[in-house]
Amino acid sequence: MNFIETDCKEPAKTGNTFGICDNQDGSRAFRSLTDTEKWVAKVTNNMNFAISFTAIDNCIIIFKEGTKDKESTCDGMLTFHESLYLVELKKQGTGGWLPDAKSQLENTIKLLHENHDLSVFKYKKAYACNKKHPYFTVIDAAERKAFFEKTNGFRIDAQTEIVIKKNPNNS
Repeated sequence: MNFIETDCKEPAKTGNTFGICDNQDGSRAFRSLTDTEKWVAKVTNNMNFAISFTAIDNCIIIFKEGTKDKESTCDGMLTFHESLYLVELKKQGTGGWLPDAKSQLENTIKLLHENHDLSVFKYKKAYACNKKHPYFTVIDAAERKAFFEKTNGFRIDAQTEIVIKKNPNNS
């Protein structure tokens, strides 16, 4: 299964700001330059990197081994300048949205590791974005460390704004 070069990958774009949308109707997530009301995540790209968005959920279909059950995956990923950012989009008020998002991100990372050499990406992050909780959600240091170790090097954040930096590890 190829996550990197697929028909689900939109052409790379530069620009300061765009959104990632999910209509939550079984269709795939997509990038939007204008319809800010639909944005679940906002990408701020002041570096003007050429960023590609690839829809994963409802586009790259992977079945659990020996079944017709679909693997749980995150909504999409951003790739640019030695970086891979996974994005899970939610529109939930209360409840267990963050554990659900983390589980989808972890499973997608496991599938990526099974199908690709991710060492080509120097910076790897996973974002849990919830339109109903747009500001930074606290993930404690122990939980961050456990996620980093479990996913072989992915850092996790829970917020709706994804800020593109030259060195994303300097938060």
